[in-house]
Amino acid sequence: MCSHQFPSATAGRGPAHIVAAHPEQGWTLLCDGAIVFDDTGELRADGSVVPPRRGPAERLAVAA
Repeated sequence: MCSHQFPSATAGRGPAHIVAAHPEQGWTLLCDGAIVFDDTGELRADGSVVPPRRGPAERLAVAA
């Protein structure tokens, strides 16, 4: 694991970089040990969870 701390972007060191990307499975492993999911959720190396950031349901609805 690198010296980046949570959150993934820290002052002075820049954002954590990608170690492994699996877009077909919907997740990316960062150098700080965090796993970032396509739905914007995150699982950090310390076991804490960042829930997905979702917009209001009406913005997600498809117009017919």
